[in-house]
Amino acid sequence: MHIHIAGICGTFMGGLALLARQLGYEVSGSDANIYPPMSDQLAAQGIALFDGYDPGNLSQVPDLVIIGNALSRGNPLVEEVLNRGLPYTSGPAFLADHVLQHRWVLAVAGTHGKTTTTAMLAWILEYAGLAPGFLVGGIPQNFNVSARLGEPPFFIVEADEYDSAFFDKRSKFIHYRPRTLILNNLEFDHADIFPDLDAIKRQFHHLVRTIPGNGLIILPAGDVALHDVIDQGCWTSLMYFGGDPADVMDNRWNCRNVSSSGEDFDVYLGNQRIGCVKWPFIGRHNIHNALAAIAAAQHAGVPPQHAVQALSKFQGVRRRMEKRATIGGVNIYDDFAHHPTAIMTTLAGLRGKVGSARIIVIVEPRSNTMRMGVHKESLAPSLAQADEAIFFQPPDLKWRVQDVIHGMGAKGRVFDSIEDIVQHVKSNVRPGDHIIVMSNGAFGGLHNKLIEVLRGQ
Repeated sequence: MHIHIAGICGTFMGGLALLARQLGYEVSGSDANIYPPMSDQLAAQGIALFDGYDPGNLSQVPDLVIIGNALSRGNPLVEEVLNRGLPYTSGPAFLADHVLQHRWVLAVAGTHGKTTTTAMLAWILEYAGLAPGFLVGGIPQNFNVSARLGEPPFFIVEADEYDSAFFDKRSKFIHYRPRTLILNNLEFDHADIFPDLDAIKRQFHHLVRTIPGNGLIILPAGDVALHDVIDQGCWTSLMYFGGDPADVMDNRWNCRNVSSSGEDFDVYLGNQRIGCVKWPFIGRHNIHNALAAIAAAQHAGVPPQHAVQALSKFQGVRRRMEKRATIGGVNIYDDFAHHPTAIMTTLAGLRGKVGSARIIVIVEPRSNTMRMGVHKESLAPSLAQADEAIFFQPPDLKWRVQDVIHGMGAKGRVFDSIEDIVQHVKSNVRPGDHIIVMSNGAFGGLHNKLIEVLRGQ
């Protein structure tokens, strides 16, 4: 069977391509943005990649076309599929029909932390010898691939609320029918498809409706939006994590004795101490991700003490506060954060780790929500922990970054050229600095350009 994937270099669709190859299918794909690390792992699997959406990419007629949700009517390849009457489906539907049937699905949903939590959960089950399948919206360092079929029964999936395809406007996660569900958090995002937070809550409740009575929903204590979702009706047992450690609940997962950076913490279930996690990751957000993963793994039969041991060997996910280089005492990180809350929690964790050392943040407002200006007023406050905040002004951004950072004073700077950013950093950086590049895209290769110019110094 020959499958052609339109939009293959997205993290989800690229993972599907790997799964399809493992199923024994011939796979090719098209994308307008082909860049590492996804392009590298696809090429390594012998998957033919076409740059752009020319109808000629379908000259070898596929048996099925999987159309990514970034493509819409008017796209040349989409029009070719429709005009020729080729069989087509969405990515989530393909995953449900070809992979998830008869599997115990553990899904991770929420506005923030999905990728990291999914990777943590996959690693815990792997460490337990269960060889799970998984599909992660990034590349977990413990596996170095974003997806694999694994062995039955367990399959772990990052469950995105974004729509499935131009012909299926339901959220992706509606297709997955998990038995174990993590709801990490819920805030307004994806403003290009959701008019308000209530619209997202409705989709999350559609997901809740699919969880069986003998399943489990794991969610944070105190998340008002998620409690609103549950209040719409729930037929499944609930397990909580986080919240005020002093407010002990018998079945709540929590942490105590947390180091200032978050790199050491004790895990508790109610008043029972489970063990201590020691790892190189920073911030309360990662601790909460860990608690959710431990709870989900327990539902799959992994003893919590074993999960704690596994997390101490967790290596993280590429592009999630990934340290790319240390050059002359200057540390360069690559981070996927593109929402003010994620930016704020990441910087708070780093500040706890590095103390008074200088933190320089370089931000590309690239996500659809950010480009629409929905979070622009929250952007400057989210960078309070930074000593310098450098913004890139894309030529087609519909709002001026300069207009929303006036309150930052001298520490806020805007450039409309990546080369100018590189030269500014080169001229002003000093040993001991921590430079974080925040973007959910390639950012014009900025990370490598900074590394090259600093090595040249």
